[in-house]
Amino acid sequence: MTERILSSSCALVVALFLTIVPAAAQAQSAAAPGESPPRTPWGAPDLNGVWDFRTLTPFERPSELADQEFFTDEEAAAFEADRLAEFAVRDDQEPADIVGNYNQFWFDPGNKVSETNQTSLVVDPSDGRVPPLTPEAEAKRAVARQAREGVDRHSPTYGGFVEDLGPGMFAVRCILGFNSGPPMTPAGYNQNVHLVQTPDYVVLLNEMVHSSRVVPLDGRPHLPESMRQWMGDSRGHWEGDTLVVDTTNFLRETSFRGGVTTSSLHLRERFTRVSDGTLMYEVTTEDPNAWHRPWTYRIPMVKSEYPLYEYACHEGNYGLYNILAGAREQEAAAEAAASR
Repeated sequence: MTERILSSSCALVVALFLTIVPAAAQAQSAAAPGESPPRTPWGAPDLNGVWDFRTLTPFERPSELADQEFFTDEEAAAFEADRLAEFAVRDDQEPADIVGNYNQFWFDPGNKVSETNQTSLVVDPSDGRVPPLTPEAEAKRAVARQAREGVDRHSPTYGGFVEDLGPGMFAVRCILGFNSGPPMTPAGYNQNVHLVQTPDYVVLLNEMVHSSRVVPLDGRPHLPESMRQWMGDSRGHWEGDTLVVDTTNFLRETSFRGGVTTSSLHLRERFTRVSDGTLMYEVTTEDPNAWHRPWTYRIPMVKSEYPLYEYACHEGNYGLYNILAGAREQEAAAEAAASR
């Protein structure tokens, strides 16, 4: 039964791409500087293409910048130089072989802050900081931290790995990428998304873990609450020239913000083609079980000239086998030591 469902889902995505790509190829030519963004043959803003969401802009505003919402050009250049110098120092200091993680060679943070010169990706609240967690979320995080004391990032919590995925979470299990969301956030590497659209659907294909969301635009209602999904249930509509994607019905927490969210997470993603080379991505997150209030962050995505590349997560699944085998060995050793 599971294989049939997976096969049907794959066939749907393939069919949509076969339908969508020829239509996307007919899109009007790109806008010249100062002109309105390009539009599709049916008149909608053209969101097609591969979009890069790497940025050196901090997710939250550094405390030393206080109420400063934007860098000047000179401050932005200085900030970029400082960050790149930090990465260079790490390259010099880190050993070539790091057990349990990558060295700096494998990370791809980009080399510039966002073109808007914003000092944080968070734009609401106005201080550029994520609102405080609820007491319940803080308590949940404290319990998890205590349970995982002495356990490295990619190992399961003692006795766990089915319900408790550990801080590496869905990326370790190759279920969801740690930056692909939803919602998408700059982190690590493979920070690209391919948008393909028709009059009735938009597909968001992320490079990391090659996860895809097929978003209907025909006004259909969300699925029943009983039909919860890892990436939630997305529905889209146009508000002027902005595509709004509303996502609910999450199965449980996601990789977003270290897994602090719950099945009550509600996302409103807004995609606006502000120029030929820029797609503004704005996300408002709401989860009363995690934060005291809704909050918003904004990323100017940059048009990429390159295609997506295959993301082979745990190729052959040897990595996952070794992670589990190593964890079981550690648990056995701990039990033996405790029984002496």
